[in-house]
Amino acid sequence: MARFVYVDAGGLMSYDADPADSYWRAAHYVDKILKGAKPADLPVQQATKFEFVINLKAAKQIGLTLSPEFLARANQVMK
Repeated sequence: MARFVYVDAGGLMSYDADPADSYWRAAHYVDKILKGAKPADLPVQQATKFEFVINLKAAKQIGLTLSPEFLARANQVMK
C-alpha cells in the first residue's frame, strides 16, 4: 500500500487524508470545469475523510503498549 509508505517502512502511525476521496473530489472538479465552470468560481475544499494506520510491530519494538480502545480507532492495524 503506497499510501502508507512510512508505516510500511517501520513508522509507528500514519494519519492522512483518504486518497480515494481526494481523487473523487478532483474528478468532480474536472467534471465541473469541463462543463463550463470557471476554476476561480469553484470553492476550495478540504479533506473530510481520513485514514489512521498503526504498525504494531513498531510499537512492540519500542516497548509501547496500545490499548484495545486505541487500536479500535484505527482503520488498519499492521502486524
